[in-house]
Amino acid sequence: MLKKVAGFIEEHDLFSPGDTVVVAVSGGADSVALLDVLAGFSSLRLRLIVVHLNHCLRGAESDADEAFVRELAGKYGVTFVTQAVDVRDLSKREKLSLEEAGRVARYRFFSEIAASCKARAVVLAHHADDQAETVLMRLMRGAGGSGLCAMAAKSGLYVRPLLSVTRFEIEAYLRERGLVFRTDSSNADVNFLRNRVRHELIPFLKSYNPAITDRLVTTAAALSEDEEILDKVTTEAFNRFGTVEAGRVKFVVAGIATELRGVRLRLYRRAVLQVKGDLTQISARHLYDIDSLLLSASPNSRLVLPEGFTVKRCYGELTFQKHGDASPVPYEFFIEGPGSYLIPGGGLLTVEVAAVPESWDGVPATVAYFDGDGAPFPWLVRTFIDGDVFSPLGMARSKKVKKLFIDKKIPLPFRRRIPLLFSGETLFWVGGVMPATAGRVTASTKLVLRAEILDFTP
Repeated sequence: MLKKVAGFIEEHDLFSPGDTVVVAVSGGADSVALLDVLAGFSSLRLRLIVVHLNHCLRGAESDADEAFVRELAGKYGVTFVTQAVDVRDLSKREKLSLEEAGRVARYRFFSEIAASCKARAVVLAHHADDQAETVLMRLMRGAGGSGLCAMAAKSGLYVRPLLSVTRFEIEAYLRERGLVFRTDSSNADVNFLRNRVRHELIPFLKSYNPAITDRLVTTAAALSEDEEILDKVTTEAFNRFGTVEAGRVKFVVAGIATELRGVRLRLYRRAVLQVKGDLTQISARHLYDIDSLLLSASPNSRLVLPEGFTVKRCYGELTFQKHGDASPVPYEFFIEGPGSYLIPGGGLLTVEVAAVPESWDGVPATVAYFDGDGAPFPWLVRTFIDGDVFSPLGMARSKKVKKLFIDKKIPLPFRRRIPLLFSGETLFWVGGVMPATAGRVTASTKLVLRAEILDFTP
């Protein structure tokens, strides 16, 4: 077993000589064997820090486990750190199953200790049988290829050097070394899914294939290797079509629409993970809904996912963000003459007396010139209202502002923020989009006014 574990550590580059590592020890057979194995690899010169979380679920038995691990750490002459957490209370507060609450508490504790002592890794005692159980549990929950890879030898801060050995091999090692360990009475409780899989499902599957554990572990390893390829493909597609900015991820619709659906679904998962930080409550159904949004004929639509996460399709962009845009607040204010005026919600409108530009070709959409007599002060500046109509410059007929927004592909949330400028009841500029025939500069214009919108973004 030692040779297998040593080879596995080398193959996956789990440690470097002299590393400080946190070793999670419950007192059970697996973690006791893990500590003994690591302590025995003298060539690695690892600085071991044993950590133990008291879940406070089994009263005196839980306290006895803590005392056992404390004494065990002392025998090896290594640092011991413990913490007590009322896992039952945590499960109620955070609305988690007891099993999941325990996992959350452990990983929080392990991460805190690793950060405080600047450890390179947190070492967990998961082995091949745990891997097989995890594959079956995820299969029952409907996981895809990435989920069925189950546990990795190295996953961020966490490493699992015993994944190559079975529970049988670990128990044989303990007997040979004369090592004692604690037995958690809750391991026999089939109210926990993992225990039901361990004590009921796997023995049943062994009646079909006695080597079912090996087959499941081999399957997970094969899927993990495939996952490396798919992850590389996904990363390349993300770099081509995606951008990350201010807590949002944006994709070019025309770009990712050309990818195979399997790649698209992985891109959506990557985007959610990038913005949300995890994939909790995000199911395959949500990913398919996002794909329908992408391929929809509607250029403007949105999808609200669990925990306030929003995906928006806005013409050529698909945006992932943690919270949907707040509804724009309607505004209106009057301009009595030249000056600078703040636009509610962001931006600045400046108005000044100016000369006619030498060329109209270089005038950006955010700048417009008007006849001071054709569009006399005071000006009303307000947000868009359904039914607004104006006569666009260069067109003989009037047009609904809503239709202009659609033609110009103005994003839906942005439309209600764009300033509309009126002189009396006449709309003479849809700010930053298009001026009207009314108020245009002509050869007879005596007073030219230049208006510009600055620092105004959706």
